[in-house]
Amino acid sequence: MRLATLHDGSKDGRLVVVSPDGTACAPAPVATLQQALEQWTEIEPVLRAVDRFGEALDPMAIMAPLPRAWQWLDGSAFQSHGDLMDAVLGITKPKTDLPLMYQGTSDRFYGPTDDVRFNDESLGIDFEGEFGVIVDAVPMGTSAADAMAHIRLVVQINDWSLRTLAGPEMKTGFGWIQAKPPCGMAPFAVTPDELGDGWRNGRVCLTLNVDWNGKRFGAANGEPMGHGFHELVAHAARTRDLVAGTVIGSGTVSNPNFREVGSSCIAERRGIEVLDQGEPKTAFMTFGDTVRMEAVDAVGRAPFGALQQTVVRA
Repeated sequence: MRLATLHDGSKDGRLVVVSPDGTACAPAPVATLQQALEQWTEIEPVLRAVDRFGEALDPMAIMAPLPRAWQWLDGSAFQSHGDLMDAVLGITKPKTDLPLMYQGTSDRFYGPTDDVRFNDESLGIDFEGEFGVIVDAVPMGTSAADAMAHIRLVVQINDWSLRTLAGPEMKTGFGWIQAKPPCGMAPFAVTPDELGDGWRNGRVCLTLNVDWNGKRFGAANGEPMGHGFHELVAHAARTRDLVAGTVIGSGTVSNPNFREVGSSCIAERRGIEVLDQGEPKTAFMTFGDTVRMEAVDAVGRAPFGALQQTVVRA
């Protein structure tokens, strides 16, 4: 099952069920995705029963599936990405077996075709392609095994970053504020079963194609996550209840053979250049640049739809 949120003049939009071919939709029995998540056990069967899609789906009318959330927690679950970022930022982290995670801004998620506003090109504007899950209410102390049942939807995310600010903020020991503006989401939130064999061991085992200004930049696969999403959920819930609608990210999708498959963010490419050439060569984004992200399965199907955003001056 695939769900989308359409513009209706409100901040949260209106929820619709999307047809199997992604071209039409039908009204959901509740107004918003947040409402659905808060009563998921009762609402899910009703959503799945929808089989008539009489409304054409206008791609330009689609908001983020969850336009604003109570909580956004982003992990860094791909070791190859973490190693490259440490090389770029000059950071030495203590060794740990625990997932890495921070809490970011959640009061807005950009829609899949929204222009993304920045006030200064010199801040190192960067995209980051990743996957995420949206949970129902998760009790404090939930185990990783039990957390799997709380993962209700899977999404594709562009986690925008300002790299010039990231290093100094990380080194303060407090974390990111200015370096992490709102993220973007691809059009459709999908139930895990919609991914078929692409959902294994709490991981999105799809290839994330990333194009920058029309040229292929990366095609990494989500399977090599060091911690599955169920483990990330359990980590987040260790000392707190997670409210329904909490979004948890995988961190930038990255593969150990990054020289062959490319990268899901510019900073990672710069890390490769540091390792191979002694210094970064690739510049960050400028106003007018466009990034497109689309996760595909083995037969080229894109369950989340495509996210395409342009950087503009605020």
